Amino acid sequence: MCHLSQPDKNSQLRQAQEEAEEVKVIMMDNMEKTEERKAKLQDLDKRAEELKLKSKSFHKTSMKKDVTVWRKSSEEFRGYLYKSQGMVDDNPNRIVDYIRPGPYRLDWDSLMTAMDIIETLDQGCCVMRYTTAGQLWNIIAPREFIDFSYTTDYQDGLLSCGISVEHEEQHQSYVRGFNHPCGWFCVPTPDSTTTPAQSLLTGYIQTDLRGMIPQSAVDTAMASTLINFYTDLRRALKKA
Repeated sequence: MCHLSQPDKNSQLRQAQEEAEEVKVIMMDNMEKTEERKAKLQDLDKRAEELKLKSKSFHKTSMKKDVTVWRKSSEEFRGYLYKSQGMVDDNPNRIVDYIRPGPYRLDWDSLMTAMDIIETLDQGCCVMRYTTAGQLWNIIAPREFIDFSYTTDYQDGLLSCGISVEHEEQHQSYVRGFNHPCGWFCVPTPDSTTTPAQSLLTGYIQTDLRGMIPQSAVDTAMASTLINFYTDLRRALKKA
């Protein structure tokens, strides 16, 4: 039988203590991240709900193809909070599955040119990077966004909301835009037994495109983008 000398025993003990300390640090870090995520989710959920409650003072800006768009001054930045609303033929689960980050979004959204999931945090919760095409004959150049996205139950339907986060990597070909708290509320109509099923889809969008862009150009682009969003979504759901 081999007996360890005292120095060897001390060395093994120190090594075990160091390993235990490393595990402790990792576990503490994971716990802190979990608490941070919970706080983020609760804050984002609360702020998305506040968007809905503050919708009384909107001014209608456009109405086309059964979609209405309103706007009001944003409390987050020197721009506007836009509200869009329209009926979509399908149930909330299927509609939101096409809206949130995932395999469907890039296929049908005509404004989005690329999308990557940077990190999946929890079920229905991720950090995504996406880029958008230039608009208004490229008066608004292509943009890049890094968003924290969260999907959760809302009343009898679903809410998919998000907010931009700071990220070190930036594509040199794009201007980095910033989404202040945004949300898509999707709830079934009172008579949800109709065939096909119908849902009311309401969006609250407050995007800071950044860069030197006339506000009139932003307003035109946002109204057109939101109307096209519904058109593209309806077409994709119909084809599927």
